Amino acid sequence: MLPTPPASPKPSGHCSHDPRIGLVLGERIELTGVLGVGAYGTVYRARDLMTNDTYAIKALNKVGLDDRQLRFQEREIRLHYDCQHPNIVALHRILESPECTYVILEYCPEGDLFAKITEENQYVGNDALAKSVFLQILSAVQHCHARGVYHRDLKPENVLVKDDGLTVKLADFGLATQERITADFGCGSTFYMSPENQEPNPQPQSCYDSAANDIWSLGVILVNLTCGRNPWKRASVEDPTFRAYRRDRNFLKTILPISNELSLILQRIFEVDPQRRISLNELYSAIFHCRSFARTTLPESPVELPVQVPNIGNGVVCGNVPAFNLPAAQYPQQQYAKYAAPQTGLHTPPSSGPCTPQPSLHYYPPKVAPSYHYQFRRYANILQNNFAPSHAVQFSM
Repeated sequence: MLPTPPASPKPSGHCSHDPRIGLVLGERIELTGVLGVGAYGTVYRARDLMTNDTYAIKALNKVGLDDRQLRFQEREIRLHYDCQHPNIVALHRILESPECTYVILEYCPEGDLFAKITEENQYVGNDALAKSVFLQILSAVQHCHARGVYHRDLKPENVLVKDDGLTVKLADFGLATQERITADFGCGSTFYMSPENQEPNPQPQSCYDSAANDIWSLGVILVNLTCGRNPWKRASVEDPTFRAYRRDRNFLKTILPISNELSLILQRIFEVDPQRRISLNELYSAIFHCRSFARTTLPESPVELPVQVPNIGNGVVCGNVPAFNLPAAQYPQQQYAKYAAPQTGLHTPPSSGPCTPQPSLHYYPPKVAPSYHYQFRRYANILQNNFAPSHAVQFSM
């Protein structure tokens, strides 16, 4: 079993995003634009010259990577492929060149769920739509867990949107694992980590449950959808809002416009003891039968005006409810584009922690289209002859 991802590779000049625009892969797929640049490569918009279909292509740099880094790339692709589902971004095919592995993915032109929430305000106050979208995300995560895959970086930036916000697709398996019990503390994005994942000084042999950690992250996404903000900056005793919740389990409904029903569901999700935390099946049933997410008596939305936190015991004041786009202090002010339409708003902090690669620099060598020889070589065991007809993209090579 592979441990956490290795450190980012050093810049090599290969797979730089700008010079490859116009490059045709396999005499069929043309790279037409850049959707994002990340730690291990670039994500392009691409067009099938025969069908005119649009795809997102994730170009993973191979140059300068050691064997462990290459195995980590293989793990991301394999786990994503193992979890094909209607609410998971489809992985259509893998192409390899000497410098890059090209992962051909479903294209979601409307961007990510974060932008839909913060910029378009599409879900706050629309219980039916928020419920539908959250149940789709739940269904995708259930599918992953049933196959022994735990995402570990569930957040709105990793959920892509289609059909005018009606359909969502889980994406980015870069931190996913098959380890149900893991010692990868600090893995994920701070706003969405469970308390047990944030152990500052873990003891030898310490570990936590990857599935329960994913469920906690889903609870924060549920607050994002229904309230347009985060419940706290981090689920840690250093956070005053989280401390107030620990003292009073009904605290969230005093600062957020949520119904009593949703408050009770959130209490079961945000159960500090992971062994007592709600299961995915129980959560699906609870959300499906929840009659109302929003508390309609609140006069003003916290998306527009910060809601003041009341005094909680011993005269302690907890400050404002953390805004959804408020970055944690330890993160640089840096944005990370996803393989979707470009975004303009502020983003929550990128994935962080010891298991997360940081962005590498990209240079611009002269635009030279090398002679590529595409093959399945390293991925033959998981891809060759295994695609269902609905997902297959056939190329003449």
